[in-house]
Amino acid sequence: MLSWTITFLILALVAAVFGFGGIAAGAAGIAKILFFVFLVLLLISLVTGKRVSA
Repeated sequence: MLSWTITFLILALVAAVFGFGGIAAGAAGIAKILFFVFLVLLLISLVTGKRVSA
């Protein structure tokens, strides 16, 4: 899941460089959502002591 976050972040940065505002905003939004989902899963796995498979 972290790889998807990084992929959408890179897509957002490339789109922003080329001036595609809508695409950049969409990809950045998806990257942000995936980042927070990954963060929540990390915290859950730390609390429970188990690995959460993605």
